Amino acid sequence: MTEKRRGRRAALLIVVLAVLAAAAVLSLMVGRQPLPPAAALRALFRAGPSDAIDIVRGLRLDRTIVALVVGAALGGAGALMQALTRNPLADPGLLGVNAGAAAAVVTGFAVFGISGRFSQMWLALVGAAIVSVAVYTIGSRGRAAATPARLALSGAAVSAVLLAYINALALSDQSNYDAMRFWAVGSVVNRGLDTLAAALPFIVAGTALALIVTPGLNALALGEDAGRSLGLRVGRVRLLTAVAVTLLCGAATAVAGPIGFLGLTVPHIVRGLIGPDQRAVVPLSMLMASALLVLADTAGRVVGTGREIEAGIMTAVLGGPVFVALVRRRKLVAL
Repeated sequence: MTEKRRGRRAALLIVVLAVLAAAAVLSLMVGRQPLPPAAALRALFRAGPSDAIDIVRGLRLDRTIVALVVGAALGGAGALMQALTRNPLADPGLLGVNAGAAAAVVTGFAVFGISGRFSQMWLALVGAAIVSVAVYTIGSRGRAAATPARLALSGAAVSAVLLAYINALALSDQSNYDAMRFWAVGSVVNRGLDTLAAALPFIVAGTALALIVTPGLNALALGEDAGRSLGLRVGRVRLLTAVAVTLLCGAATAVAGPIGFLGLTVPHIVRGLIGPDQRAVVPLSMLMASALLVLADTAGRVVGTGREIEAGIMTAVLGGPVFVALVRRRKLVAL
């Protein structure tokens, strides 16, 4: 690695960490009752009754922590998904993770009457895992291996079937539709730390696995034959990467619902700044996506007239134009 590239990565890391810290403080400050920075920070560490403490600890701290963790998981899942499929425009939902989670949740409250958020979180995790395994099994059937193209096609097919199933259940009853609408919008509001704590082991495991497979993804980017000549076990790397995507995206979706554009746009931005080395792209994508989700949630509190706009909607509003601008570039950053 050249000194110039190493310096660029260090500079980007410092900038992203600074933005992440500023975004967290801003999230504690901004809302219907704004607080100055000093008051918001004092409320974190002081005891005793006060309006600032009630606002910060009772309302804003939980959603800030949830946004930080969920954003990191989605950013890492997006980077892994794009590296796995060698497609810079791939989305974590390409393997059917979001569709599997949503289908399990809808089945839970439409068929079995399961409406608790904690139970729905476990349903989403199980659904994401089952569908990911099914997609990988379908993509690896026959003589050919589970190539990126076959995985992408299998994921698209399974997602289409599950989407039809979800719509059929949601439209069959008004209560099903209302419950699905609340969960599917994608939000960090009223997602308590108890729910996050249940998903955190899966996110930690997915993060660790993601960092482990990054050297293998770099070798895989050279091509299967070149990777095998370097001693790479291609099938093992792909399987572990798919497991990491399932853990990260499934747990994040279980906590906050489906939130788009973070896993799609952020890794591409990171690669454009520092190059395609996954050892740096994955962790930096996690940090940047974490900061952006906190900023999106914070912006949603002030742009709406009379009510907040959910983070899932804000990421689409803010990320859509950025993604269009990236697509319109003449040359996307290669993987």
